[in-house]
Amino acid sequence: MFLPLDAIWAMDAKKGKTKNKASNNNSSKTFVTPATIALKLLITWIYWDAGYGKYSDTLQGWSFNAQPLPALDTYVRHTVVARYMYGILGPTGLRYMTPTVVYAEMFTAPVALLGSFWGSKAIVYGAVALMCSMHIGIAMTVRNTVLLSSVACVAWCIFLPEGVGADLAFTRGGGDGRVNNGKSSHGSIGSQSGKSFVKKHGFSAVIIGVFICGSVWFESLSAECNQSMEHVWSTLLHCRWNVFVGAEEYVTWEIAPGRLLDGSIVDVWSKSDQVSWEMPGAGVPCTSTARAGRWRSFPYLAELDGEDGEALWSYLCRQWDEENGVNDGNDGKKLLRFNFFMLQADVLPNMGFSATRKRLIHSHDCLSDSNFVKENEKIGGYDFSSEEL
Repeated sequence: MFLPLDAIWAMDAKKGKTKNKASNNNSSKTFVTPATIALKLLITWIYWDAGYGKYSDTLQGWSFNAQPLPALDTYVRHTVVARYMYGILGPTGLRYMTPTVVYAEMFTAPVALLGSFWGSKAIVYGAVALMCSMHIGIAMTVRNTVLLSSVACVAWCIFLPEGVGADLAFTRGGGDGRVNNGKSSHGSIGSQSGKSFVKKHGFSAVIIGVFICGSVWFESLSAECNQSMEHVWSTLLHCRWNVFVGAEEYVTWEIAPGRLLDGSIVDVWSKSDQVSWEMPGAGVPCTSTARAGRWRSFPYLAELDGEDGEALWSYLCRQWDEENGVNDGNDGKKLLRFNFFMLQADVLPNMGFSATRKRLIHSHDCLSDSNFVKENEKIGGYDFSSEEL
């Protein structure tokens, strides 16, 4: 359904081979159901909302006249590809490119819908290629966005018309450049009577309708208490992509210097024997935290206290001990205490960054069960707030 490439990648490839064995044209047909229609409209809404959020940003970070820096100038600087792109385009080129992202997000999905309605494969392919190119560019120039960009590209596959497998030379057969809007034998509205269509898709249409009503309620009428991420429906009904809305004014990263039983000082967060207060990334500007994946959300839980906070921070103690063989007799590597810092640097023109600022988030004693009291920054003779080791 999402990759209508017939005998190569389609989920119903085996069924399609049997059914179309005697057919000269094996190109798969466009599915037209309440689900596919709703998904296309959902993608259109998400991208329009994201683009309009950038357009209406009070600081105008995505406009040509953004001050002090346009958004792309602040984001496109943290990978090798980004630095090459910065070198080729320069600050002026990125300033001109920045507003194009806004209009691409706002209008590409509606254009793809119109292309489907008019039956123009060229328009649909152009829209899908444009958005996938944008997401591939994001993955290559903005650190830690590969997975997000890949998922976004997959979502656009719902717009692919029939015969895409043949058009890309993956299957035999070809198209005439027109999208079949009413002659599909695989679920289109035009191939079924109204009664049979309702019978086949009526239940799914009701479920989708309830979901749409729930999303409208959540975004426009629900109280703040109902929007908490503690509720399951908050995750299901939050159909917005509120990322990269404004220009990045600063970059952040984390370190956690800790003292071991043998007296040595290590960085618990990066699992390193050396503590560095410099911006990470092999000597080049980046915003890469030492821990990727779900660990990137760890600092957002720093405000937890009581039993929840104790469990959160004590896990770092247990993890360090387990990974360094403390339980197997390597007692000298036992972690006694650590401080968790968030470091910050302002984004400056010409790939520059300001001096690093540091903020102590939490001090934790691994040998204590009660860490949520005010502690002195100097513990055991070592000043954790100082860069002097």
